[in-house]
Amino acid sequence: MIIAQLSDFHARPHGCPAYGFVDTNAAIEGAVDAVLALDPAPDCVLVTGDLADCGLAEEYAIVRAALRRIPMPVYVLPGNHDRRESFALALGADYGYLPKTGFLHYTIEDFPVRLIGLDTVIAGEDGGEICAEREAWLTKRLREGQGRPTLIFMHHPPFAVGVDGMDVIPCRVSASFSALITDHPEIERVLCGHYHRPIQRRFAGTIGYVAPGTAHQVALDLRPGTENWFIMEPPAFAVHAWRLETGVVSHLQVIGDYGPRRPFVLDPAYPGKPQVAHV
Repeated sequence: MIIAQLSDFHARPHGCPAYGFVDTNAAIEGAVDAVLALDPAPDCVLVTGDLADCGLAEEYAIVRAALRRIPMPVYVLPGNHDRRESFALALGADYGYLPKTGFLHYTIEDFPVRLIGLDTVIAGEDGGEICAEREAWLTKRLREGQGRPTLIFMHHPPFAVGVDGMDVIPCRVSASFSALITDHPEIERVLCGHYHRPIQRRFAGTIGYVAPGTAHQVALDLRPGTENWFIMEPPAFAVHAWRLETGVVSHLQVIGDYGPRRPFVLDPAYPGKPQVAHV
């Protein structure tokens, strides 16, 4: 099973670049092109939040048109830049798995790996939360899986990443959340967005994975007490490949044209190349 994970589109009304500079709409199209170019094609695509920049109807129309180009199933979740009600109204007709009311959680049982989407949005806040109600919902869904391989995906990472500018806008969780994840070793990954950088860490007996943005990235700054700045590093997305013998293996795929594939041609002096004895 192959899963492409896109994140943080930040679609804007036409002619209104994000932060006055970033053409996020063109970046969305580029990301879709990159997914369509994958060979073999992914079995499904996850989009882990911030599809719109301000939750406007025009922004969701741009997202909807781009995602309709993808022929395989697409699974979307809101982020803090989205407005939950507008998100559900704009995308619900295309994606019938989205609940009509309440949190936009769902479970997909159609693949060898279960997909559990978790809505972490707190309206009007940058950070997220897995409250008691959301944790209880997740607990039930994990029990129903009876140990089948599982991916949990959400917008806000429920773990610290060691970058102060990011960790001040986290996903608040209870003391019992980490234990819940630990109690289910079938969870292959906890997939997130929000931080616009590729980040991995050990978390609760599994791997926490943050996908980069499809347009702008957050500049890496490990100094204590610093704020976030954005930078136009190459956009990218994640590709998670599952096989029975390996579990999930995660790859980072840069978006853009970097020329054709080329064969490795070893120089005769390469030390690992068998030497021909001359007589």
